[in-house]
Amino acid sequence: MGRQDSQNTPEYDGVSGSKTGQSPVGRASVPPAGAPAEPVPPRPAGTTYGRASVPLNTAPPAVQSPRPPQPEQQFPQPQPAIPSAQPAVPSAQPAVPSAQPALPEPQPPAPAQPPLPAAPQPAEPAPGPAAEVPPSPGNSRRAVVLSVLATVVLLVGAAAGVLVVRPGPVERWLAADPTPTPTASATPDPTPTPVLVAATSGTAPTAAGVSAAIADLVQAPVLGSQVRVSVADAATGESLFAQNADTLTTPASTTKLLTAATVLAARGPAYRLTTRAVAGAKPGQVILIGGGDPTLSVNAKGQFPGAARLDKLAAQVKKALGGQQPTSVVIDTSLYAGPEVAPGWDGDVIGGGQAARIQSLMTNAGRIKPVHNDVGGDPRFSDPALAAGKAFAKQLGVSSSAVSRGVAESTPTPTTTESAAPTASAAPTSSTAPTSATGAGLAPGAELGKVESPPLVHVIDWMLQQSDNVIAEAMARQVALAAGQEPSFIGAAAAMIAKLGELGLPADGAKLSDASGLSRRNGISPKLLTDLLTLAASGKQTELSSMFGGLPVAGWSGTLRTRFVTPSSNQIGQGLVRAKTGSLTGVNAISGELITKDGRLLVFAILADATGESGAARQALDKIAAKLVTCGCT
Repeated sequence: MGRQDSQNTPEYDGVSGSKTGQSPVGRASVPPAGAPAEPVPPRPAGTTYGRASVPLNTAPPAVQSPRPPQPEQQFPQPQPAIPSAQPAVPSAQPAVPSAQPALPEPQPPAPAQPPLPAAPQPAEPAPGPAAEVPPSPGNSRRAVVLSVLATVVLLVGAAAGVLVVRPGPVERWLAADPTPTPTASATPDPTPTPVLVAATSGTAPTAAGVSAAIADLVQAPVLGSQVRVSVADAATGESLFAQNADTLTTPASTTKLLTAATVLAARGPAYRLTTRAVAGAKPGQVILIGGGDPTLSVNAKGQFPGAARLDKLAAQVKKALGGQQPTSVVIDTSLYAGPEVAPGWDGDVIGGGQAARIQSLMTNAGRIKPVHNDVGGDPRFSDPALAAGKAFAKQLGVSSSAVSRGVAESTPTPTTTESAAPTASAAPTSSTAPTSATGAGLAPGAELGKVESPPLVHVIDWMLQQSDNVIAEAMARQVALAAGQEPSFIGAAAAMIAKLGELGLPADGAKLSDASGLSRRNGISPKLLTDLLTLAASGKQTELSSMFGGLPVAGWSGTLRTRFVTPSSNQIGQGLVRAKTGSLTGVNAISGELITKDGRLLVFAILADATGESGAARQALDKIAAKLVTCGCT
């Protein structure tokens, strides 16, 4: 393979989860310092935890090497706890390595009770003899749990001066409060949450201190001669370290930070993508209109939890047609324009499964099977839209030979409580069929049914966690559509750069040929990335704060799950660094946020596009971030 991408290389070991490979996704969180964990009451049916709480379909490597033990640390390391999924889905609690003596583990809770959140582990064992647990079967479980929690609370209180509570910058960013089931009304934008709670606490580092800490590390031979770095204080925006920070550098998948920010600014976190079916010109003809939703699923066994489904759309169509039997399916992919492959993509991007041809209609981001492989590419359909059309035809009882391409006749867009928008626009949050019970008299273009994606904030989480290239390109086309530009690679790149300028960011810090980072023609300056992250944390553009929830957590989730492991000194960054990674052959990058030992939030971007061996280069990047975590730098 002539290239590597952060979506499918050994750096990605799936999102955090159990050894089964079914891994929960969403905002990692741990309890506030000094607060004992309390039993969580059962969630009512139909509610979810956080954002993307149901496991993504991830296939782990056949053999996974155990992590080395944690080094001794000067301050406790928080252990993110993914909230349990809906009652029907078992929760997975990954074990976090610890150098401390093991405390008694609580027994699994009763089936009706979700598991307790994980509490931060103490830096040292408590003095004195261990508490004895009565052997009574009826009380042993509760006694063990209370004993563990009491010990943890005492030790956390003693270490409160240096304990960093959460891996993200804001406690409520990582909260696991349930989200109500969508209703028929339009989805409102989430209420903005406080920002910079962690950023303004602790002692601010100085530029001289940061330089003394990492100046030698950024010169590591394995990173090559083209290493560009920007480190800034998130609270003040002050630059703490800059090495060619304004130089455009091949960013690889850190490009997705720009994609996430611009689509959230253009569409909003609550936006949904709609896939529609309308009547054709011939009796029984059904036209399937691609609305740009890459997460669309054939049925319940999809790659993305809560995705819109073709089987549900087919049921709506059958009801709308009444006694009329569907006879043929026409797929309409006219929403997108231009080439389906970006300039600057390596020749093995499609064949190697790193992406699919970018079309406005597909299922499971073009995957043949709805499974994401941790190592290696995910095989994709050569024609994702045609494959989706055939899958839809099967749901309707129509032969695959009766599937063709075409364009639906234009009809007035149904009025909704959202603002007027094209076919792929936001619409009511439920998937509803027309009220007509018969197919008689249906005019060409009459709507037969529609299904909608989860809110955009979920989709962005999946894009960032899995570094999904196809989702990134679909999101960029939404930026173009919102701006009235051509939804193509060229139009999307122009719309993204224009949106960056509207946000007050230095738009000349980016030159884009795609939105995923697969293109080697992309160039982004590290300073643009840190300026963007600072803005997202500032609260001045509240919709941008949504992007932090999807950033992988070091040693815990997404493309950082198996990072910050070796050498052992890098492990200090686990749980305290959240970042987007990027990898192409000869290119390694990382950009995100971290908490210093003094509790200060820093944002950083390190881009190197002339690196040596990829594994060693990643460790060198991790070492820089880990050093910032341990450095007071005053």
